[in-house]
Amino acid sequence: MIILTIVIGAEYGDVRPLDEARMRKLSINGVQLVNRIDCSNAFVNELADVGCITWSHREHIINIPQPRDRNDKLLEFLTRRSVADFEKFINVMPKEQAHLVPLLTADGGEIVTKQR
Repeated sequence: MIILTIVIGAEYGDVRPLDEARMRKLSINGVQLVNRIDCSNAFVNELADVGCITWSHREHIINIPQPRDRNDKLLEFLTRRSVADFEKFINVMPKEQAHLVPLLTADGGEIVTKQR
């Protein structure tokens, strides 16, 4: 009998659920993200293509009529995905919504801009 053990660990980024730092960024910036993400079908398709969300998640999201509700559901799904999936989300953002990337990558989360 041969026993094969495969260990998928942190070095592959498949750590579930998200770590505290990423959860904090989603929590701190959740309202801004829900208000500002453009959760178009093309964007959701790309997230599914790269494996950030499942195709089942994609189907669920595109069938939600209200944009804010779509965004809320997307963020809910992200909180249940792996660290690697969160990083895929961040990598897809610059293609369509680069202005939101600092909300997910800056230390501590929320970006405050000075208005003149």
